[in-house]
Amino acid sequence: VQVAESGGGSVQSGGSLTLSCTVSGFALDWHAITWFRQAPGKDVEGVSCLRIRDGYTYYADSVKGRFTVSKDNAEKTVFLQMDSLEMEDTALYYCAVKPYDLARVESVCTNFDSWGGYWGQGTQVTVSA
Repeated sequence: VQVAESGGGSVQSGGSLTLSCTVSGFALDWHAITWFRQAPGKDVEGVSCLRIRDGYTYYADSVKGRFTVSKDNAEKTVFLQMDSLEMEDTALYYCAVKPYDLARVESVCTNFDSWGGYWGQGTQVTVSA
């Protein structure tokens, strides 16, 4: 299993970036993909989550209306479109993927404590004034 993020970079406040998460090694049908971020000195935050099977999406209040998660037709790459970026969005962004079943369908994209799964190495996003 391999999870790889790309697309990070530096942008001015108000700008946009699109992050990509490519997963290989298994089919994603009953899997959820979550974008986490960690800013310096802060805890890891679950930013957005996508349940592949039914397309359910979750966004943290801090990014709602500015970030959009989507997937490609082959469902092997998930994108995080980030618009109207703010300096507070500066962080190391991680993509993580894990399976779920009917017993966890409600919690997989709402409870990010000890989420587990397979994680990528992260991609840095820096937003300047």
